[in-house]
Amino acid sequence: MFQDFLTKLRQYEIRIRKAVNSERHGNFHSVFKGSGLEFDDLRLYQYGDDVRAIDWNTSAKGHGTYIKIFKEEKEQTVFFVVDVSASQEVGDQTRLKIDAAKEICGVLALSAIEEASRVGLLCFSDQKERYIRPSDGMKHAYGFISELYKLTPGSPRTNLSEAILLTLNVLKRRSLVFMISDFIDDGYEHNLKALARKHDLIVIHVHDMRETNLPKLGIIPIYDAEKQVRKWVNASSTLYREAMRQRFQARREMLEKLCRQNRADYLSLDAGEDYVPALIKLFRVRRFN
Repeated sequence: MFQDFLTKLRQYEIRIRKAVNSERHGNFHSVFKGSGLEFDDLRLYQYGDDVRAIDWNTSAKGHGTYIKIFKEEKEQTVFFVVDVSASQEVGDQTRLKIDAAKEICGVLALSAIEEASRVGLLCFSDQKERYIRPSDGMKHAYGFISELYKLTPGSPRTNLSEAILLTLNVLKRRSLVFMISDFIDDGYEHNLKALARKHDLIVIHVHDMRETNLPKLGIIPIYDAEKQVRKWVNASSTLYREAMRQRFQARREMLEKLCRQNRADYLSLDAGEDYVPALIKLFRVRRFN
């Protein structure tokens, strides 16, 4: 089964790479290019240097005024934050939201490794389910994807705020961060803003058509996997169906606006659809920014 999963990821990755590289300018590498500057060395201050680059700790030792020399980061870290809580176990039994999330993460990890990036992973519920330190190489990539594929969460609940805080704590340098979730939670907005300010953030909002267009099946039981309770609802009720649709739409609009205001990329994906065209479109846009 894992080999089939890996084969599918390779096929999707090739589709994305060929489509992005088919444009007249640029290439796939620019999608994962390094961003920002990192410290390289110190030298004595010279007239005309930017005073903001002065290293006051070194200068205070009394041997002269020194400034920091920076170089462009060549090695990019790509970090994946993946929601594996029970709310992700929604959808067609052959393809749940969690299945789509794992596939998207795996495809992007392969792409990043191919471009000589270091990749890392945090899978979360309301606790840290799995953390893989960023590293490079295809051996690391296969181990990464294997861990992702076989992961069984220990908790059904979600805590987006704590997952984001943990990400902020483990990533010391500016990185490209993919956050993949259905974002069914509250109180995470402040931390998401902080993540977008510190890192290059791409939010991938995975949802299922049942969250916006529930079949008219009359009175049916709905199981809340996170709270582990069952309740009966009238799926044929126009009021219920409209309220359900509006809740989802409000959550999506809030998240998209939050990303736009904080210069993060936002992508909304239906777990039951082919997500490759949407990723291609995202990468084409990013490549020319």
